[in-house]
Amino acid sequence: MGNNAPSQIDRVGEFLADLQDRICASIEATDGSARFREDLWQRGEGGGGRTRILSDGRVFEQAGIGYSRVSGNRLPPSASTHRPAIAGHAWNALGVSLVFHPLNPHVPTTHMNVRYFEARTDGGHPVWWFGGGFDLTPFYPYDRDIECWHRVARDVCAPFGDDLYPRYKRWCDEYFFIRHRNETRGVGGLFFDDVDEGGFERCFAFMQAVGNGFLDAYLPIVERRKTTPYTAEQREFQLYRRGRYVEFNLVYDRGTLFGLQSGGRTESILMSLPPRLRFEYAYTPPAGSSEARLAEYLVPRDWI
Repeated sequence: MGNNAPSQIDRVGEFLADLQDRICASIEATDGSARFREDLWQRGEGGGGRTRILSDGRVFEQAGIGYSRVSGNRLPPSASTHRPAIAGHAWNALGVSLVFHPLNPHVPTTHMNVRYFEARTDGGHPVWWFGGGFDLTPFYPYDRDIECWHRVARDVCAPFGDDLYPRYKRWCDEYFFIRHRNETRGVGGLFFDDVDEGGFERCFAFMQAVGNGFLDAYLPIVERRKTTPYTAEQREFQLYRRGRYVEFNLVYDRGTLFGLQSGGRTESILMSLPPRLRFEYAYTPPAGSSEARLAEYLVPRDWI
């Protein structure tokens, strides 16, 4: 089928590789100090990728962004739960994934991922879908920042249907939920998976819009907050809250699970983890403090 020929995979790969390049250039310019270092890697069963890490910058304590194009002969369980017809079959997966951990507690942590997946059934029928999204995890939230973030998310979705933003915003709130803490990981954004409605071209265009829209959503927040003064106590609170980020990624995140189950490169899969964090037993922020205020934001709400 033309929609699933190798040329389509090549098109997706070219866009994703270019997206990684463009985001890296923008983040280096915003940081103004550090630069990304690159690891090229190959996967024994098929494919490979390039992982880029910026460390100890003026703005970003660590910024990790990876591009991968990998394949295998047998799908891991995490990828075929909802599509048993392709269980155990050959597959291709392409994606760009990033997590940025700023130094200043007033600048939110953020995550973005866009991906394409393709496999075939016993009869050789191609099965493909797109997934991705972006979400924001502030430590000291500002309503203006969150509202702007969600406006960009809405605008990214608008050309593809009025129902997409509310649907994918709700999916984001539900997906990035830390059940054992009864709180969201942050203030949401967009999350979508298994998207194949409307044909390849429409779905590919939507994935591109999400990837291209990420910097429009995030960079204005960074510029507003990166020079905000902060205290040692605020830095400690940031490190404590980073622990919740780790809890989600290691306990619930499907991308982490797929990467590890499929024999992916461990360092690239776990680049989302922050370089520094702390755990504190039964920590409770003082009542009425800015730290206690964060809890009000870790429940789903409409921002626009």
